Amino acid sequence: MINALDQLLDQRLGHGRYHLTKAEALTALGVSATAFNAAAARLVRQRRLARPKQGFFVILRPEDRVGGGPDPARWIDPLMRHIGVDYRVSLLRAAAFHGSSHQAAQVFQAIVPRQLRPVAIERQRVEFVYQAADAFAAVNQQPWLDQLKTDAGFAKVAGVELLLLDAVRYFHQSAGLNGAAQIVHDLGGRASPQKLARAATSYENSVVRRLGYLLEHFGYARQAASLRPQAKKAKSLKPLDPSARIVPSLAASVGDGESHAWKLHLNVPVEIDA
Repeated sequence: MINALDQLLDQRLGHGRYHLTKAEALTALGVSATAFNAAAARLVRQRRLARPKQGFFVILRPEDRVGGGPDPARWIDPLMRHIGVDYRVSLLRAAAFHGSSHQAAQVFQAIVPRQLRPVAIERQRVEFVYQAADAFAAVNQQPWLDQLKTDAGFAKVAGVELLLLDAVRYFHQSAGLNGAAQIVHDLGGRASPQKLARAATSYENSVVRRLGYLLEHFGYARQAASLRPQAKKAKSLKPLDPSARIVPSLAASVGDGESHAWKLHLNVPVEIDA
């Protein structure tokens, strides 16, 4: 049985397919689930297969085993189709995809509309970041998505506009507020003001205000202006960085320590790499 499964893996690799489901294997090989499970377990131990989710396997090439595991961009799309959950690659990996050279993604992050546990293959780890289902469905659409091409096909990746909003919304997963600010600095000028404003309606008002402030701070006037109508709806001030304490000395450097246009307490300085 293990030889037959080995041959099936080689056949799929020859056709540029780097994944296999248990259901596909049972159909192709015509064997029992018990026999397949035993053979697959042996190949997992031999590092020919990896199983990030029940019933879903990634076929490992020799270079994958040497390099610490296969790039999740190669298998994220078939994995998500297997478990029946929509997604988009975003945050640090998407920033690197769009050319934010300062972003070194230590983890592969995908935005999803369900709570999912992280998965890993050797040193390659995928973190799932939850977005409320209604907001996710509203923005995870073609106008705001790009395609990340790999030798195994394509993966959905946040377009620049969606990435900017995600980075500020999920700043804890974007290396903090300054990490999100770096993404805004590097990519903000490439955002379409019209597309940004439309996508922003599905995000919290405080997120839109923080992004607007950062865009204006870095000189992206058109993009910032597109978010001003939402900022005007705010009823109260919010901190620029909700996770940080107010820096007492900051008020002297920023006037009264507030951005009236964006209704934010400027409780931290924005610091990025030039």
